[in-house]
Amino acid sequence: MARGRAANYDDQRAAILAHAARLFARQGYAATSMNQVADASALSKAALYHYFRDKYALLTHIAEAHVRRLLEVTLEVETLCGEPRRFLEALIERFVREYASAQDAHRVLTEDVRFLEPVDRDRILGIEREVVAHFARAIAATRPELEPASLDKPLAMLLFGMINWLFTWFKPGQPLDYPTLAPLVADLFLNGVSGLHITPVIRPEGEQTHVT
Repeated sequence: MARGRAANYDDQRAAILAHAARLFARQGYAATSMNQVADASALSKAALYHYFRDKYALLTHIAEAHVRRLLEVTLEVETLCGEPRRFLEALIERFVREYASAQDAHRVLTEDVRFLEPVDRDRILGIEREVVAHFARAIAATRPELEPASLDKPLAMLLFGMINWLFTWFKPGQPLDYPTLAPLVADLFLNGVSGLHITPVIRPEGEQTHVT
């Protein structure tokens, strides 16, 4: 008779992933062993393999769950906020707050995605690109002239450059914490977008483009 799952199976899996993400974030994926994950999870190594077949499975689950959560947040905010500027503002604030509670997973995504097999990396980065596309469309909706100038996606990437690396330098505390920082990031970016000056540039081959 097949062995059934324990009542707390899903909770235990989530706990293991959290411990693994913390270890990967602190010492790197390559330097972390399944023994260390088992110890951090207060499990035997045999018990750990009941939940995940190997360390690579932990990596893929952590990275994919993180980007899927970001997409989920994006779609949720999009549903709640119809007006473009308010949508973008709320989206930036939610992402900053989300990163506050997912710093380990985010560090794993940004630093350890290189260890993924091509098929897994392409799938996970495809979800990430979908998130970026939502940001780009929201930026273009606030300044429609940005899209024909092909600036919507570069600006989305610049925005992610602002918020993706918060975990490397920001140490929350009084008086500045993540809930306080979130609207500051949104205000800084949105005021910058509102005042962005677009000037035409003629490429040598005669093709016109735009730069700020």
